[in-house]
Amino acid sequence: MAAKKPSLKLAAEGGKALPGPCVPDTPTEAPDLARLPDVAGHQTGVEVAPSPPPLPGVLGGDALDRMLHAGLARMTAGISPAALGLAYTDWWMHLAGAPGKQAQLMQEAWSEMVRLALSAARTASGQACEPCIQPEHGDKRFQDEAWCQPPFDMIAQGFLLTQKWWQQATTGVRGVSKHHEAVVSFATRQLLDVFSPSNYVPTNPLLLRETLEQGGANLYQGWLNALEDMERRLTGRGPAGTENFRPGKELAVTPGRVVYRNELIELIQYSPQSGQVHPEPVLIVPAWIMKYYILDLSPENSLIRFLVSQGHTVFAISWKNPGAEDRDLDMDDYRRLGVMAALDAVGAIVPDHKVHAAGYCLGGTLLSIAAAAMARDKDDRLKTVTLLAAQTDFTEAGELMLFIDESQLTYLEDIMWSQGYLDTTQMAGAFQLLRSNDLIWSRLIHDYYLGRRSNQTDLMAWNADATRMPYRMHSEYLRRLFLNNDLAEGRFEVEGRPVALTDIRQPIFAVGTAKDHVAPWRSVYKIVLLTDTEVTFLLTSGGHNAGIVTPPGHPRRIYQTARLRDHEGYIDPDRWRESAPVHKGSWWPEWQAWLAKNSGAPVDPPQMGKAEAGYPALEAAPGRYVLQP
Repeated sequence: MAAKKPSLKLAAEGGKALPGPCVPDTPTEAPDLARLPDVAGHQTGVEVAPSPPPLPGVLGGDALDRMLHAGLARMTAGISPAALGLAYTDWWMHLAGAPGKQAQLMQEAWSEMVRLALSAARTASGQACEPCIQPEHGDKRFQDEAWCQPPFDMIAQGFLLTQKWWQQATTGVRGVSKHHEAVVSFATRQLLDVFSPSNYVPTNPLLLRETLEQGGANLYQGWLNALEDMERRLTGRGPAGTENFRPGKELAVTPGRVVYRNELIELIQYSPQSGQVHPEPVLIVPAWIMKYYILDLSPENSLIRFLVSQGHTVFAISWKNPGAEDRDLDMDDYRRLGVMAALDAVGAIVPDHKVHAAGYCLGGTLLSIAAAAMARDKDDRLKTVTLLAAQTDFTEAGELMLFIDESQLTYLEDIMWSQGYLDTTQMAGAFQLLRSNDLIWSRLIHDYYLGRRSNQTDLMAWNADATRMPYRMHSEYLRRLFLNNDLAEGRFEVEGRPVALTDIRQPIFAVGTAKDHVAPWRSVYKIVLLTDTEVTFLLTSGGHNAGIVTPPGHPRRIYQTARLRDHEGYIDPDRWRESAPVHKGSWWPEWQAWLAKNSGAPVDPPQMGKAEAGYPALEAAPGRYVLQP
């Protein structure tokens, strides 16, 4: 990058640098500017400045545009009106020129209206009648028997038929780009969900019955719940109940010590719980979009505790929660100050042994980049690589791709440019839209109409403890990986040279989750295509988070696993799923057995930290960074 990154003033402690006040080398009134490389290595038009320019009287055109976009984005929940308008224009113009499609839609509308009217007439006359339409798989809004009683049965069926008609209208129009079709279909579905009869008391038999039985007390309690939630948001407090799940108290309590700290990470070494341990340590690289303790929740749900109990020496990165002063941290900073700095520390504390490296979500993507760069540079410190719900090819990254195009990214970059980072609430909105029925409307009904509070769990509390994303890093991540797919296509550069995943020779253990909306498992499976090494792929039930947090004894989990060797030929994901054996229970023991198989004979545990090498045990886990608001 051409820009000079702001340095951080560091105070020495234990021979290593500790973060002090973050002060840019240059004043914010005269920031350096940098441009992000495009896929060809040329300079793009995305300027990255340490802070917005001052307002002397007349703003530059680009700065004025960015400030306007940032202001508008706060009113549109970060959705670009231009991107949405282009998608709907593409759809409408092609539909307007398709009289055959129009006739088909009119015929379908008339047919469904007649069916619904006849069904209503039969029901009114007391005749048994099969529903005109069944909800889609996974739609739980109309499951209760109360929805089978008139008039609510006709209300629900009318809504579902309308939803089906609009799905047909927004898809299958010849000439519309696939991306625009997906955007239009998604946006229309979100708009229709607003008017679902399940969302309103008069048209929801369950809400109506509850309100009549309680004399409206449920609505009063729901109003109090809404006021409390508003007050918590305004004061920066977490959702109700999260105060019972605190890192270092109820969560992230696996014993350990912080053995290294720089301006971006703390490295935690966990205390051994067995007389001897496998000689190769495990380094965990979590995603920095959330706090690291997703893998160290309550003791019974802690993957880290499980690994330690099985005789592994475990190290885990805890990322700093960045602020506006960290706006110029980029992807290579996360690789260099994160993965590589942690590997240096692990190598000093446990010398002469290779490392089992495991990355989760974004952390897995970063680990794959680091592993490819290490392979290119003949750095053989890794023993194995594990990728947990982590993508390396982003062409089929699920419905998140709806928010990834040039217009949308420019809009998002202008929000980050104005404040230095992407805020937690701005990220949460996109993820909630992907599962709006589960994460938005069901909560509205449960907490505000029924007046009840959901029982918080450790996973729910962690989910509410989000982090910010630095401007430069997140812009690079979205453009170079999601938009341009540089890593999978051999254009992603590390230290001025491209890296290739085919260079990785260590065995890979890749985990996908069947209901993942963030990293769809078929996308995760593409690591099989992108590498020339042995890959053990495991597919577990559950979603992006709950599927990973699956401790032994979980009553409803199943998983499939099979090893794929490069010389045996390619097996597509669907054929793999049909042929791989199904096992009941947690996938954790399967992974642990794989790690043990790729490890040496047990040895005495290493010491906690290594002061003589410059890595003293600084303080007890979970450290400082995880507690940053």
